[in-house]
Amino acid sequence: MLPVLAGRTRPGRVPGVEITGTAQHEAWRARALPPVERLREDLWSVPVAIPHGGLRYVSVYVLALPGGGLGLIDAGWDDDEGWAALTDGLASLGGSVADVRGVLVTHLHFDHLGLAERVREASGAWVAMHPADASIVASPEHRDPALSTAAEVAFLVSLGADPEEATEDVGPVAHHAPFARMAVADRLLEDGDLADLPGWRLRALHTPGHTPGHLCFAEERTGLFFSGDHVLPRISPNISTMHNGLADPLRDFLGSLAAVGDRDEPAEVLPAHEWRFRGLADRTRQLAEHHEHRLSELLAAVRAHPGSTPWRLAAHLTWSRPWEQYERRMRIFAVTETDAHLRLLASRGLVTGSGGAVPTWTAAAR
Repeated sequence: MLPVLAGRTRPGRVPGVEITGTAQHEAWRARALPPVERLREDLWSVPVAIPHGGLRYVSVYVLALPGGGLGLIDAGWDDDEGWAALTDGLASLGGSVADVRGVLVTHLHFDHLGLAERVREASGAWVAMHPADASIVASPEHRDPALSTAAEVAFLVSLGADPEEATEDVGPVAHHAPFARMAVADRLLEDGDLADLPGWRLRALHTPGHTPGHLCFAEERTGLFFSGDHVLPRISPNISTMHNGLADPLRDFLGSLAAVGDRDEPAEVLPAHEWRFRGLADRTRQLAEHHEHRLSELLAAVRAHPGSTPWRLAAHLTWSRPWEQYERRMRIFAVTETDAHLRLLASRGLVTGSGGAVPTWTAAAR
């Protein structure tokens, strides 16, 4: 499913971040789709539009392989417009879907994994993911829209939602059918593995948080860093709890940020959304600071409203628009992001949960 990316910084340029994807940035400001770009002799970015939400497009990175063939990093949103954007983009650089030998998937969300199944059917390409995300996609619950819908409703109820509201926000079973058809991985990539794309040295880095199995890829020949949704130049990726996800996703995300920020500064960061940039260490520090600010705001809300559920507490936080305008998928991600922050506060000993089927939260005694 497509996640909201929350926690926006102020509009415009971000201090410490040098915009290198100027055409992408200009297109973003114009609310247009950026062009297909040749980034190096053997590397291109192809934008594939996202029909819902504020992200607009995902950048599919296309890598030329010695002796012929192409590799992809991510595949794009699965609908006919997305398929046309990908196939037209490949044609514009002299290739076709039939040339694809492998697809490296940064994570399981529909705008990244969605088209991988069509690519595999058209080309015979393998699809590679981290085991943590691959196991979710392949699970019987995920492959059954009725089961996955019921599980999400039950999870929201456990966070304090009224069952009727939860059912309305999750939506009908039919809306979940496309997610059940996403590609199951042929190959698994663990932290530190080299991807099997000849001519490239793409080192997989496990960066859990946004999803349990999120991967970044560090290209060791060129110094390029493909960051997926883990680090974006302007907005913060949504870090949420899921019924089948990490126990403490924000803790994992902050650990992943620190690990990435401590690496040698890459020549360029190639994210899945927005635009290419330099300044990875500064950006990871800003994202960590954003979450610390968010944790402080949430702790104050818990103290002001003791015995509240995540569903209720989310309404007392600052969002990009008035809380009354939040519903459906946006509200789900806001509440589950609030829950992720509560879990980290609990692991730090700052709040305590009541336990039970619908836990409530209270500040720890000082």
